[in-house]
Amino acid sequence: MNAKELAVLMVEPGKHPKVTTLKDDLDSLQKAVSIGTDYQGLIEFVSLGNGDCIMCNEEGKLIVLDGNRRLGNDILVGVFYIMSENEDGELVSLSEKKIKIRFFIANNSRF
Repeated sequence: MNAKELAVLMVEPGKHPKVTTLKDDLDSLQKAVSIGTDYQGLIEFVSLGNGDCIMCNEEGKLIVLDGNRRLGNDILVGVFYIMSENEDGELVSLSEKKIKIRFFIANNSRF
């Protein structure tokens, strides 16, 4: 079975966010959060509300990935992705409107 592709916002440390696509399968998602590491990482999802979430490396702080953006009282480390999820909890692409909103927020929340 072919995995569907998701339009997401990729946010790397020290760089502007950019729109990219990810395949919605475990191997592809684990590789995506492992950029800048020597091994394939574990995935962690953080809800942003309004059906959006962040996907990041669950062990990012333990393996000392570079600081990226502030989220509330926390600092996200390593590359992370902003995407949406439907009412069933399945990952879905960000809409064009949400891409613009999340791009602005991610671009202006450096620590």
